This record gives sequence, structure tokens and C-alpha cells, in this order.
Amino acid sequence: MMEVAYVCEWEKRPKSNHCPSIPLVCAWSCRNLIAFTTDFRNEEDDKDLSHMIHIIDTEHPWDVYSINSGHSEVISCLEWDQSGSRLLSADGDGQIKCWGMSEHLVNSWESRQGSSVDGDPIVALSWLHNGVKLALHVEKSGSTNFGEKFSRVKFSPSLTLFGGKPMEGWLAVTVSGLVTVSLLKPNGALLTASESLCRLRGRVALADIAFTGGGNIVVAATDGSSSSPVQFYKVCVSVVNEKCRIDTELLPSLFMRCTTDPVRRDKYPAVTHLKFLTRENSEQVLLCASSQTASIVECWSLRKEGLPVNNIFQHRSPVVGEKQPMILKWRILSATNDLERVSAVALPKLPISISNTDLKVASDTKFFPGLGLALAFHDGSVQILHRLSLHTMGVFYGGSSSGSSQRTDEPPIKRQRGGGATIHFKTLQFSWTSLALVGVDNHGKLHMIRVSPSMGQMLDMNTLLRHLLFLLEYCMVTGYDWWDVLLHVQPGMVHSLVEKLHEEYMRQNQALQQVLSTRILAVKASLCKLSSATAARACDFHAKLLLIAICSTLKSLLRPHTLNTPDKSPGDRLTEICAKNTDTDIDKVMINLKTEEFVLDGPPLQSLQQLIQWVGDFVLYLLANLPNQGSIVRPGFGFLRDGASLAMLREMMVMVRIWGLLKPGCLPIYTATSDNQDSMSLLFRLLTKLWLCSRDESHPQDPDEGLVDECCLLPSQLLLPAMDWLPANDGIITKIQSKHSLRLQFTKSYTLPTVNSTSQDIFSRSPGSQRTDSLRCLHMGVSPTEESKACTRCGCVTMLRSPNKSNAMKQWEQRWIKNCLCGGLWRRIPATVS
Repeated sequence: MMEVAYVCEWEKRPKSNHCPSIPLVCAWSCRNLIAFTTDFRNEEDDKDLSHMIHIIDTEHPWDVYSINSGHSEVISCLEWDQSGSRLLSADGDGQIKCWGMSEHLVNSWESRQGSSVDGDPIVALSWLHNGVKLALHVEKSGSTNFGEKFSRVKFSPSLTLFGGKPMEGWLAVTVSGLVTVSLLKPNGALLTASESLCRLRGRVALADIAFTGGGNIVVAATDGSSSSPVQFYKVCVSVVNEKCRIDTELLPSLFMRCTTDPVRRDKYPAVTHLKFLTRENSEQVLLCASSQTASIVECWSLRKEGLPVNNIFQHRSPVVGEKQPMILKWRILSATNDLERVSAVALPKLPISISNTDLKVASDTKFFPGLGLALAFHDGSVQILHRLSLHTMGVFYGGSSSGSSQRTDEPPIKRQRGGGATIHFKTLQFSWTSLALVGVDNHGKLHMIRVSPSMGQMLDMNTLLRHLLFLLEYCMVTGYDWWDVLLHVQPGMVHSLVEKLHEEYMRQNQALQQVLSTRILAVKASLCKLSSATAARACDFHAKLLLIAICSTLKSLLRPHTLNTPDKSPGDRLTEICAKNTDTDIDKVMINLKTEEFVLDGPPLQSLQQLIQWVGDFVLYLLANLPNQGSIVRPGFGFLRDGASLAMLREMMVMVRIWGLLKPGCLPIYTATSDNQDSMSLLFRLLTKLWLCSRDESHPQDPDEGLVDECCLLPSQLLLPAMDWLPANDGIITKIQSKHSLRLQFTKSYTLPTVNSTSQDIFSRSPGSQRTDSLRCLHMGVSPTEESKACTRCGCVTMLRSPNKSNAMKQWEQRWIKNCLCGGLWRRIPATVS
């Protein structure tokens, strides 16, 4: 049901450093970056606390980037933005800071902007809504169309600029009952305004922020006492005459059920948690009231109810009689029994609509991710409760409380008092697909917990695969990172998942296929790495990503000869002519092209030689290995039946051949055994024959023996290049497929022979071989001295500083400045270990 994937801890520190009274906070972004705080004192000065923010990527948890935040008080809130690349932090002194990646590296952060409400502690913080909301339709998970499974919901941004573009900014609530808004203007300036939530300002101990479809903001606030009402306010933000204006309005409030119940009236004096069930639903709220030893959780919903009208009025005015006046009222949906004291709450982020009918569909289809919320208790256990009915769906016992029973009775509490505080989670967060939980305990250790998609129920393999496939498609459509889905993929599932993903993709319309074309390759590559049987296919998917990128870059250099050209671009015309002309002689294909469209200046061609060289080497490698593709699947196997990729390679060879006439220096260099051999036309002839076999994708043919024989001769005619197939992948995902949890240490990199080491030996390089810059297709030497960056997902390495001066190559590098080819983020790596 729930099991620990890994635990990451700090080096042993003296006990005096530990400061258990400090609350911890944690936030999980849609790019699978986790930010969390620690509660350590400085060793020199007992009173001095440096308030640190730590940011990790879930694939390399040991590579932690610790920011000395500069906050003077305890950090009370951390919030990622909707793109998962910027972080807000707020503290007990009213300071709010906005952090962004410097040089787009996940292990290098800097403070960009900030605002403050001096001396007024922040209790709730949120980015303004950007108006993008997607709904997940579980009942349509069998549908072929992505548009039916995941639909855009009409939702207004909190604030719009001219033309309806959402305005960026953040909103915070302070202890003294102020709401403060900071707006980021397009020119980088900050507009800030503050307003009290209501005329009678009172203390706000807890608050939460939600958004309505109409662009309003709802704030829930309580003074911390369960006998006081939980107040709700509507907040409208607008910009008038270049100034930010805030309007607030009181909404219906509620009293917790436990305080009106005579039995429990004084049992739970404090409200300890207050959360809206989802950020985009201001009509359902979760409340937790606690005493020193126990807690109770309630779920409330805002309903429209008819207001009864006195009979006198009904006779007088028929209009009133026809239409009964409506009133909004909070009604309790469900409440738990008495629980152990709650230490943290995590709510699911998966946008499943939570009406009762949808919940019934989810239980019928056995789709459980996103249905449960997690509660962590002071005895170290975690329970997942259904988010509306609050029934227990699953229980997880931390290492300290393995003996405690499911019903939280007296023994754990007594044990806790006797032997000091039990290890428990002080903060808890769900991942964006709700398949993983992260918790930071009171000793500062970070626990990554898998949450099974079956929630402990027996699911047949097909249903489980369908759920994982559904969530992978959701990540593809939204652009979120899918690392947490991979946590549940066993090596035996990889092949069928890749096949089914491809089938679903091929059913989409042409436009959507084009949008998702590179993302699906990245998803397939990450899946194939999980199993030793499919590691060679992962190489093919990475090569195809690079091939598509190089092809689009080279074609973008072509310019139409005259301005009043027909509809097709030179690149499209090249594709059309190469597809029609099945001639195996490269020069005959060339004759049909308008060569003036290929006339370019020398410098861009010369600077792109390294990319052209990779294409040339790749064609040679593919053809030379054609005879070896037998029972063992080797890299390149996926291309032999891939007519589209082979056609792309043909087009590029034709293009490069024409450019070679203008600038011989840009041609790929081959080492041939005889001087008078035309290597390019030889390779083009063999490539065309191979392409003709696989051109009709519905009926691919096996290459004939003549072609195989000619390919067998290639190694004796040309020197074969060493292809750098799999980047050295030092991530954690391939090492946690077994059920054992790993113990890791922050700042100490973890090395363990990978599960599929046998297969990777064939493709990956030996320790003493050349390192390669995978993006620039350059060799960096055996132990490079250049600072490099590596992709957090595929491990692809490239130099941090550009060695190129030419514009064409800089444009190529600029394309990959934020993300790798596979969509992963970059992290800085030391010079010698690349």
C-alpha cells in the first residue's frame, strides 16, 4: 500500500543543534523538485538560527542545494509556481522572497524579488492563479481521444493584463488579519498593496487561500481556537491607475462540529490545520482540531439552500412564491472518530472533480490516485483517508511505531511520553500525480514514500497498467514531470506500457501528435531504462530526439529563393521530392532540387559541422550494424523499421551533399580504406535501399540479402565511429525497483551497481574512454576540465559555457538552455566527474 523508497538524512550532528519547536515546511513542484526547511541551530551561537531552504531533485536527492535564505525569522510558507520553476518563501517577520534558478540549473538558485509587511508574520501564501485548469475524467480513461480524458476547464485568472494575459504575482495573509498582494509587472517592477480582511481585524492563527472560476480569491481564516468561528472572505484584486487595489467581502462562516457536540465540547481546544480540499475549489474545506494528545478531522461543504418564507408573503406576491430565495450555508460532510494527534496534512493535487458521482466512477474503475488525503500522526504513522467521506483507505507505520495498532489507542501515546518524542512527520506533501508522498520528520530526515495506485486492493495487471498509462498521458499533456509514475513501474511492465502508449498516441489527431512528438519519445526512453531487456531501445529513443532536433535546425536554415514563393517551405519541398524520388544515386536526387534555396554563407555551415558529422556517423553506424541485429537487440534496431526516421536521414544527406559543393569543410569526415571512394554516395545508396524496405509502415519488409552483404563489407571500407549511446545515468530510479528502501545521505553521492548493469555494459562507455558533450556532439577528453551540466533525467552531459562564437551554433545551444532534449532540467556537475 505504502512503502518507503528512500530516506535521505544529514550527516550526524550534535544533539544540541536540534531545535524541535520550529515548524518545518515543504513544497513539491510539478517538475519534481522538492523544497524544504530544517530546524538546526548554528554551532557557534545557540541563539542564532540560520533559516535554510534546501532544494532537491527527486532523482538525485543527495545533490541538495542549500540556500541561506536571509530570512530573519522562521520560514512559515514555501510555494512553487504553476510552472514549477520559481519558489516563494515567507517568514515570521513578514518577509516574502521569490527564488529562481540561476543559469537554469536546479542546483543553483538566487533571490529575484521580494516584498514585506514588516513585523507581521505570514500564515498563508499563494501565487495568483494563471487561469489554466485541467480536469481529469477518470470515467473516460478508456476513450481514445486525449481531449476527452483531459479537458480544459473555463477558469478566469486572478488578474489579467491587456489582452487577457494573466498577471503574475502573489498573495499572502498575515497574523494580524492583513491580506497583502504583490504583482509582477511585465517590466519587472513590483506593485504591492495591503488591506485588512475585514473592518474588525482580529488575530489569524491559520489561513488558507483558494480561487474561484470567476477570478476571485477566497481566504479562510481562524484565530486558532476551536470555539471561535472559521471565517471566509472574498478578495478581489484589480489595478486602477497603475496602483493595486484590494476589495474584501465577508462570506458565510462556520463553527466546528466538535465544539457544538456536548461530549467533545472542551476536548479539542485548538484548530491545528485548515485547508481547502483543492486550490480551485473554495466550497470544500478540511479542518482539524486537536488537544495535547488527540485530534479530530472534519470536512465541510458550502451548499445553496432555500430560505423558507412566511406564508403571509407567499400570498401577497406570487413572484416570491414561484422562486424561493437561496442562501449559502456551510454543511458538514463527514468527520472522523477521535484520532491520535495529527502532526501534518497533505492534500492530493490531481485535478479529479470531487462530486459524489465522480467518486462513484473512481471506485467502480478502481482508480484511487488523488482520492485520498494523507494525515501524519505524532506516533509516527501516516493514514490515507478518503477526501470526502474520511474513511481510512490505507495506513503506513513509520520505523518507530511498527508495533502500534491500527486504531490509535493509548499505548503509542504512553510510549511517546516515556521515551521522548517519537519520530513523526512534521510536514507532508503529495506529488502531482499523487503516487508518492514526501515527509520530513522531526530529525530532519527526508522520506520518499511510494503510494500504490491500487491503495492496497488487489488489482489485475491490466487495470494497474491502464492507471499508470492514464497518469503518463496526463503528464504528457500537461508537461509535468513523470518521475513519480516511474516509481511504480516494474521491469516486466515496461514493454506493454511502451506499446500501449504508442497505440494511444497514434490515435490522436495530427496536430496533437506533432505537439507531443518529442515528449512521447522522452517518456518511452525513461520507461525503457527501467528494464535491462529494453535498455537498447532507450538508446534509440534518445538518438531519435537528437535526430529530430538536428533535422529541424538544418531545415530552418533553408530560405526560399524568391519572396513570392508557393505555400510550401524549402524544407517541405525537400521532404516531398525525397519521398517521391526513390533513386539510390544521391546526385540524381539532387538534380531535382532548386539549389539556390540551399545557398548559405560559409560560416554557419562550417560551425554546424559537428552536428552534420553526428548524422554522418549515425548513418554509418546504423548500416554497419544491420547484419548484427539478431537475437540481442542492439542500439539502432528501432530505426531499421522506422521509415520516417530513415527518410529524415536521407533528406539530411541530400542537403549536406549540396552544402558540400559550396563549402567542402562542412561535409562529414569518413576514414576510408581507398582514396577514390565516394563515401557519401555509398552510404546514401544503402540507406535508400533500407528505407525502401520500411517505407510502407503497414507492411515493412526485411532487408534483402544483397543489402545485408553490402552492409557486412562496410567495416572493411570505412572506419566505424564509436557512438556514445547511453549517457552515464547516476539517478536513483533504476536502483529502487526492488522493495527495499535505500538509505542516503545529503551531499554524499550514492553509487551502486545498477540493476541492469549487464545490458548497459554493451552500450555505455568504459571508465577510461572519451567523455562526450551530447548536445554539441563534441569530444571533451577523458577527464574534462570544463565545467559541465547534466540532465536530471537522462544524464546527458554538455558544457556549461559555450565554446562557439558563431550565431548558428549559439542558436542551437539557446534551444537547450532551459531543458535537455528529453525535457529534463539541468544540474551543474563538477569538472572531472562528467
